[in-house]
Amino acid sequence: MIFNSLSDLPRPLPMPDLETYENEAKIRLQKYSATNLNYELFKKNKRLVSPKYLPTKLDIENLSRCNFRCIMCQVSEWPKGQRAEDLSLHEFKHIIDENIGLLEIKLQGMGEPTLGRDDFFAMIKYARDLNIWVRTVTNGSLLHANDNIRKFVESGVNEIQISIDGATKETFESIRKGSKFERVIENVTNLNNHAESMGKNITKMWTVVQEKNLNELSDLIDLAKKMNFKSMVFSLDIVDWGNTDWTEKNKEISVNNEFNIKLANELYEKGEDLGIKVTFWNIAQKYETSSPELLCQWPFERSYVSSDNRVVPCCMIADPDTFEIKSSGSFVETWKSDEYQEFRKSHLDGNIPKVCENCYKLK
Repeated sequence: MIFNSLSDLPRPLPMPDLETYENEAKIRLQKYSATNLNYELFKKNKRLVSPKYLPTKLDIENLSRCNFRCIMCQVSEWPKGQRAEDLSLHEFKHIIDENIGLLEIKLQGMGEPTLGRDDFFAMIKYARDLNIWVRTVTNGSLLHANDNIRKFVESGVNEIQISIDGATKETFESIRKGSKFERVIENVTNLNNHAESMGKNITKMWTVVQEKNLNELSDLIDLAKKMNFKSMVFSLDIVDWGNTDWTEKNKEISVNNEFNIKLANELYEKGEDLGIKVTFWNIAQKYETSSPELLCQWPFERSYVSSDNRVVPCCMIADPDTFEIKSSGSFVETWKSDEYQEFRKSHLDGNIPKVCENCYKLK
């Protein structure tokens, strides 16, 4: 297959496929009448200032600390790589129980979630026992510890995105400061092999395309094959976290002007030859204000809860110290609050908040 423009490139789908994802949602909707009612309200009224429904998806940050200092990530500037205290298992369960509309969660934010040890896996299991689709992200550095590979596979997690940003030790470790290339590759290979032995296809390799790895993208597909991945994603944008300082920093390592459709087709075709599904995440396909359908969906159907229980509009910001929807109450009260309503209204009116401007095509 030949693609004619970057906007035509295939985008990531849930693991192992969309049908499995949709079937899980059907099971939850059939089992829980309150969830089904919420979903029916959501389908009828998707772009309201004051939604009658709760979000169908939620990003929940179990912790905001990391053992890496990646050059494109705001965590690298936090004291000791940590912003706040961890979310407790009790707090996590309360968020899940309160949000009866949930069909999917992403259990990760700005930190490395496996630092949460057994509480992290207990969170996955709690959500999965309620037939909520669970996706998470890891840097792979701690999979060898504490029997984490077995715990990951047995937790019932639906998808694990694994960050691999270099095909060589030099490139990988220069981007993911504090990492050990050989350890990560061995860990992730062992995870993939164990998952396969259990009949599960749950992992996806994720590469943030940037200046340092642009010449290794083809080699990264070879590495994915060696590590026994069945799916991988090239992310073509580097976010700025809603912070103008990071806008400038990440502009310096961005290769948006160099990554072209010819290269994308070559990568896709190589993936097909090796039996790896290659897809592309490109938030350069920006939102627009010309109609409600082209607005960012986050204000209306999804939200982000930080490890210290603060509400952030989306994962592209992720840091409540940069921007948060303030409320003295629970998440549900925050979702319905005047401040959240004003935030939604600004999108509907075309007065995009400054913190959101980087994701929009503005005149």
